[in-house]
Amino acid sequence: MEKLKVGVIGIGIQGELHVRAYSEMPNVELVALCDISEEQLQAMGKKFSVKHLYTDYEKMIAESGAEAISIATPDAFHAKPTIYCLKANKHVLVEKPLTTDVKEADEILAAERKSKAKLMTNFTHRWHPAYYQSFVSIKEGKIGEPILAYARKNDTLYVSTKMIKWANKSSPALFLSAHDIDLVRWFFNAEATEVYATGVKKVLVQRGIDTYDVIQAQVRFNTGAVATFESCWIYPDTFPTIVDSFVEVIGTEGVIHLDRKSESIELATKDSFTYPKTFLVSTIFGKMQGAFQLALAHFVDCVTSGKPVVVTGRDGRQVTSILDAIHRSLSQGKPVTPI
Repeated sequence: MEKLKVGVIGIGIQGELHVRAYSEMPNVELVALCDISEEQLQAMGKKFSVKHLYTDYEKMIAESGAEAISIATPDAFHAKPTIYCLKANKHVLVEKPLTTDVKEADEILAAERKSKAKLMTNFTHRWHPAYYQSFVSIKEGKIGEPILAYARKNDTLYVSTKMIKWANKSSPALFLSAHDIDLVRWFFNAEATEVYATGVKKVLVQRGIDTYDVIQAQVRFNTGAVATFESCWIYPDTFPTIVDSFVEVIGTEGVIHLDRKSESIELATKDSFTYPKTFLVSTIFGKMQGAFQLALAHFVDCVTSGKPVVVTGRDGRQVTSILDAIHRSLSQGKPVTPI
């Protein structure tokens, strides 16, 4: 069986998940890694037996023979490598959000139109069984017409102060609400027409991180439906899980609740009481399982079979448009129109 040659650009926390997922796929040959950290490159190359290591993604594209590329750089640095890879006719999977800037998102889509390659935005939550079943239930009309949604993703302080080093270049909405915005667009089958957001900067600024602690945004869609997106980066680290996640969709004839705070397991030890996360990424008998692995496997399948991806570059662009509107509304203090 001929294997798809894959490379990964950006091998931090999320990038390592890409590397691991590809390394366990029998139809993939992981041929190259790229990162600005030589130390990180050497460690990851040794861990996953990848020989071709680069600090320059242009050199990686020219030399490695990679046919498909995962881009898992920090949020604000997705656009340039994505556009470069598409111009080189390399298939691209980009971590969410597609980019943090609408103009950049449009430049990515323009490059995709001229390219022979596929582009997919990695909104992994669409492969989560409960979210997918919710989509099917809504599509089948089981709750009538969806008219209201509430979605929150709230992280502990550990994420913004220790886990990621670039929180000051992002926000809880960019980092967390991107997933929820994609889900609600998918559930509603609609586009945003108006956004009004409010937020608070206090706790993180006092710690030297200039970004929002909390953001709430109300979004109106072209079907008349409305949704509230809540994101937070200051839950205390004593909270039993790093992320508290909840989605509610209210329809004209029913309601769906999706509570992912405790994913079927509560673990009490002599040291702590926690809710381990298992649905997106887990290890079963030594192999990665869960929605994240399924999303990457879908990308590989689409590249090798010629099928269309289910989460397109345009989906990523529309989510970026709403995120951009959220931040424009925060700065202007009034409702704004997505562009």
